Amino acid sequence: MANRNYKGLDSVTVADVEALGIPTELAGIIYEKVSRIVGDYGAATPQTWHCISKEVLNPNIPFTFHQMMYYGCYKDFGPDPPAWLPDPRNARLTNVGQLLERRGKEFLGSKYEDPISSFSDFQRFSVSYQEVYWKTILEEMNISFSVAPECILREIPSHPGGQWLPGARVNPAKNCLCLRKRALSDVAIVWRSEGNDEAPVDKMTLQELLESVWAVAYALETLGLEKGSAIAIDMPMDVNSVVIYLAIVLAGYVVVSIADSFAPSEISTRLILSKAKAIFTQDFISRGDKKIPLYSRVVDAHSPMAIVIPNRASSLSIELRDGDISWPDFLERVKDSKGLEFVAVEQPIDAFTNILFSSGTTGDPKAIPWTLLTPFKAAADGWCHMDIKRGDVVAWPTNLGWMMGPWLVYASLLNGASIALYNGSPLGSGFAKFVQDAKVTMLGVIPSIVRTWKAKNSPDGYDWSTIRCFGSTGEASSVDEYLWLMGRAEYKPIIEYCGGTEIGGSFVSGSLLQPQSLAAFSTAVMGCSLHILGDDGFPIPSDVPGIGELALGPLIFGASSTLLNADHNEVYFKGMPVFNGKVLRRHGDVFERTSKGYYHAHGRADDTMNLGGIKVSSLEIERICNVVDENILETAAVGVPPAGGGPEKLVIAVVFKGSDKLEHDLVNLLISFNTALQRKLNPLFKVSSIVPLPSLPRTATNKVMRRVLRQQFSQADQGSRL
Repeated sequence: MANRNYKGLDSVTVADVEALGIPTELAGIIYEKVSRIVGDYGAATPQTWHCISKEVLNPNIPFTFHQMMYYGCYKDFGPDPPAWLPDPRNARLTNVGQLLERRGKEFLGSKYEDPISSFSDFQRFSVSYQEVYWKTILEEMNISFSVAPECILREIPSHPGGQWLPGARVNPAKNCLCLRKRALSDVAIVWRSEGNDEAPVDKMTLQELLESVWAVAYALETLGLEKGSAIAIDMPMDVNSVVIYLAIVLAGYVVVSIADSFAPSEISTRLILSKAKAIFTQDFISRGDKKIPLYSRVVDAHSPMAIVIPNRASSLSIELRDGDISWPDFLERVKDSKGLEFVAVEQPIDAFTNILFSSGTTGDPKAIPWTLLTPFKAAADGWCHMDIKRGDVVAWPTNLGWMMGPWLVYASLLNGASIALYNGSPLGSGFAKFVQDAKVTMLGVIPSIVRTWKAKNSPDGYDWSTIRCFGSTGEASSVDEYLWLMGRAEYKPIIEYCGGTEIGGSFVSGSLLQPQSLAAFSTAVMGCSLHILGDDGFPIPSDVPGIGELALGPLIFGASSTLLNADHNEVYFKGMPVFNGKVLRRHGDVFERTSKGYYHAHGRADDTMNLGGIKVSSLEIERICNVVDENILETAAVGVPPAGGGPEKLVIAVVFKGSDKLEHDLVNLLISFNTALQRKLNPLFKVSSIVPLPSLPRTATNKVMRRVLRQQFSQADQGSRL
């Protein structure tokens, strides 16, 4: 961590405090408080920072003073200074803390001390004794099976990931809606639409959610589709899409997740891969004063039958294709079934429930089926790592097209919590006010959102004190931006969360039972083992610092076991080392384990990059850029992490036809690249810079060495280019 030449806290004067724009009287009071804390705990200890963050700092004090305190306290600390320390009393009240207080000695024997001291031992126990661990967690979450599993895990040599809960029959949506987690009068969903920021938040009770889901499930039956048919959702994540999602699952169909930002060609690809028989969509999306067409994109994708929901209106303002159905007409079909319970369709645990997509390195998205097991992995992560429970209100700006959308549904509802949804952009003060008014207790973010909030000071004036913790996923985070974020909510912890669509959740995260360092992960996720591969391709010892490609222990509850359009074994297991008698699972990220036992992410080991939380293959981008200008011979797309940390920037290396054209009009070419990518691939993508090269570096087998380019661009003086 850079100390930025900050003074140690024992050298800070009243004048230093005043120099940050703090009035003299207040500066004197602050200085006295800091001096007392330094006198009690020293100038450079985690306890010093903990006390300052809780007793001195608040959102009304200039952030420059927060920085002075944090960086001054830790200027000589070294890597991974803790930004948050667990409180023993609160730790015992967490889900995991309560479990360990009841059964810690049963699990860990004489090694058990208390939830904080024994958390790492419990994580290792969860890997070594998967049968005991997962049986316990499923009981803690009150998961109900119509047919109980024969066992928790059956290891099969031909299936490296094992067979989980064999023989079980279950319905995840039924479990989301069951009364064992909450009362019928409990709020299940709270929401607000952009532009209605002064109105009270809208609420839907469990009773209202049940009846809405039952109605849509009955209406689905009128479509005449076979059970197990795939039904797509391409619309913003709002109360309607959550109801539709749960109804599809309750009725025994398979959700196809499609992000509402996709161009027609990307929608079409996903519909074809999933063999979708119908699609739910919206006429258009409202963003401020703009109306962004959505139904027309679905039509251009040559979709199957569409059920079209009007955007914030009682009727559609567009004409539908023959065979498509308006939302009011769809629901009118079952008006006589109002309030009538729909009996959940219980299926074998390995049946598909959701088809999602993640970019591979071949240019096509990987079609990843979630089985009925995967929702419980998502919920277990929320239970263990974010401490989600009844009474919580969980917000995470996302979309059902990405795995965090279904994750939000399951991690909230399966744990008895409420989902908080904002229908609009999460970047402005409207969303910040919604967090306050909805009394959000767990707020999920991606770093690019936090960067915008900080630049606009969006939360200024709003009370985020109900937040118990933040979650962060999608891309690399920045220490300074996340220090700012913690300060908006009285220094509540940020739980970093990294995994993948094919995992159904995370493999490395944080915990409310461990000190949390900014932009770092404190633990392997419960039930998961992590292995950093050394230069010889085999795992380095688990207690040794190092950096390398990350591999996972193969037995991961809820992880994928098949792909619809690729060989699962070849993608995840072929060529991987054997460790303790088991072949490891490939993930593809480069990770570092530090001397203090934290983990840092260092991007992709392959040619997939992460742009604003969206994983995309280089080939997808290059395919579009190569035809933007007739003078282009070839391109290479790489994601380059900024020197100060944060999300990757998209840089395009360009080889022009004729080496004399290195001084091509790069400004206009940059505009053309962005226009093409945003129109054909994703409107959120943005090329940061173009680097003209006489040729691309290649291997002996003529493969482009994008990692070499990434390294060159990262090390270069990036002042003018990046």
